[in-house]
Amino acid sequence: MPRRLDQLAINTATLGFQWPLERIVEACARLGIGGVAPWRRELTEVPAARAARLVRDAGLTVTSLCRGGYLVHRDAAERAARLDDNRRAIDEAAALGAPVLCIVVGGLPAGTRDLAAARAQVVAMLALLREHAAGTGVRLAVEPLHPMYAADRSCISTLASALDVCDAVGPELGVMLDAYHLWWDPELACGLARAGAERLLGWQISDWLVPTRDLLNDRGMIGDGVIDLAGLDRLVTASGHTGLVEVEIFSTDWAGRDPALTLRTCAQRYLALG
Repeated sequence: MPRRLDQLAINTATLGFQWPLERIVEACARLGIGGVAPWRRELTEVPAARAARLVRDAGLTVTSLCRGGYLVHRDAAERAARLDDNRRAIDEAAALGAPVLCIVVGGLPAGTRDLAAARAQVVAMLALLREHAAGTGVRLAVEPLHPMYAADRSCISTLASALDVCDAVGPELGVMLDAYHLWWDPELACGLARAGAERLLGWQISDWLVPTRDLLNDRGMIGDGVIDLAGLDRLVTASGHTGLVEVEIFSTDWAGRDPALTLRTCAQRYLALG
């Protein structure tokens, strides 16, 4: 079946935060793109309730809010601050009408080397945040990141480990699958089957460039790298996921280009996927 642009969503980081959210929504609507995934930083300029109206009035869908986290902490004060911030993120997602809050859990607490302890902190914190999210309509999606980020961004590196966290915390939680972080995982197909439609809450795509010049800000445009994105998308579909495909590209190169060009390129490349 041919791809349609109303199946595509744009994570606003892809445009390098050059445009305000209102302009992004308008441009996506003109192209026929189906959804947007804002970042919390944009809600400081456009309150969440107003942003929800902008998206709804344009006929678009909010796929997720980026992001919650980090959850690891050195002491009680940092723990309290991070709980407060994540509770605010849940409230913002609810006001925005976002069904999913993407959670990046954090790496090792400063000055520590104990990954197991960091992961235990993540489970404990998510159990508390689950209680705050109850009844809001917002589900928490744990996003495993590539192992290169284990020390500083995410001590959860595989889909299997993210699902283990969900099992430990409760059925309300799910996972965010990002092709950039998990394309290499030989157990990915098994993980997707284990997640199923109920726990796979989001699907993000970008490409892996060879060579990669920067570990954070050199993701590739769809089709410019080595990831079999079409094949991964078929696996995601086979798992039962029916949500929009969200393009999330952190790239110094693309962030410096005209956002209108970036949007058009995303649309064209998505339609051209096999």
